[in-house]
Amino acid sequence: MKIAFAVPQSLDSPSGLGRFGPLARELAQRGHSVTVFALHYDWPRLSPKQYNDQGVSVVYVGQMHVRKTGPRKLYFTPGRLLAVSLASAMRMAVALGRSDTDVIQLCKPQPINALAARLARRGRLVFCDCDDYEAATNRFSGEWQRRIVRYFEDGVRFYARGLTVNTRFTFNRYVALGYPPQRIVYVPNGVERRRFEVPFALTPWRQRWGLDEQTPVVAYVGTLSTLSHAVDLLLDAFARVARQRPDARLLLVGSGEDYDALVAMAHKLGIAGQVIFAGRQPAEDIPAILALATVSVDPVRDDTIAAARSPLKVVESLAVGTPVVTGDVGDRREMLAGGITGILVRPGDSAALADGLCAVLDDPTRRAQMALAAQAGRAHWYWDRLVEDFVRIYDFAALP
Repeated sequence: MKIAFAVPQSLDSPSGLGRFGPLARELAQRGHSVTVFALHYDWPRLSPKQYNDQGVSVVYVGQMHVRKTGPRKLYFTPGRLLAVSLASAMRMAVALGRSDTDVIQLCKPQPINALAARLARRGRLVFCDCDDYEAATNRFSGEWQRRIVRYFEDGVRFYARGLTVNTRFTFNRYVALGYPPQRIVYVPNGVERRRFEVPFALTPWRQRWGLDEQTPVVAYVGTLSTLSHAVDLLLDAFARVARQRPDARLLLVGSGEDYDALVAMAHKLGIAGQVIFAGRQPAEDIPAILALATVSVDPVRDDTIAAARSPLKVVESLAVGTPVVTGDVGDRREMLAGGITGILVRPGDSAALADGLCAVLDDPTRRAQMALAAQAGRAHWYWDRLVEDFVRIYDFAALP
């Protein structure tokens, strides 16, 4: 089968790393011809814009709806956003239209790629993968933007032959919208075996950040955002941890729109000397960074944003055997095997999050048991297994 992926972001984004890139490569390994048409956060200066990645043809066709520079995410003004979005949608639609693919795989049904897919399908079947609740997780300057995103996100139910989702929340949401449940396949996020079954060189990373083997490290890997990832909740929690464990360090790996505000918050809380803002790191280095951590953390509130997300940071941490502390919302209880591979706390509660982190930091025996359980079950998260569930969506092509 010839498959065109329509992706509204870059392949080094969390969704690109935890879902679309691995999926495309696994499909190519199984003999499918896969072309990824994607957008980039710095498209004008990107070079090369087209390349081959392990049998997958990757073509960047336009600018994302946001820009990224260093550890910061920058937003366009409303007028500029509209112009950028329309230009990128047209470029993607032309690229899709010129391709000789059999089907279009819509990834993350956002306005740019959803519009492009609808314009370019010309009788081809469209399948859709939904890995977030876009109308809730994005930051909007006005309600009109949210309505546009919701229109395209909800609208896939009218033309997509099948859906894949990575959370029970999203499954239930589309069923409530009237989409046939028998045409939805649940596939959580995963990791690529090649990145996680290799020895990790930890010493260079410890030296980079002034950490020794005895330093307790709490690691957060993800977007630096207070809306969609509750990193402000994490800083509040770590301030409590630091009072009990002044030797502990919080390692924040990632970039985002709230980078500067979070740096200022760390200073205000008096923990700036114990918080390491590491910025964005190459995807290939994330397993080693998580492996050096004593515990990793996924801070969440009890809201639809958390319920609709299958956090890559949790999956990657479990794959290297590092225990996770997170809020008990959405699919996280299932991901942590009911608390065997980490600790579930009350979401949105910084004191509960701090207690969970301390429970792991202060109990090496329990921590070792969690690590062994995580490593024993990590094959569950490998994409070479998960892809077998994903390809079931293409069986729906034969349905009327």
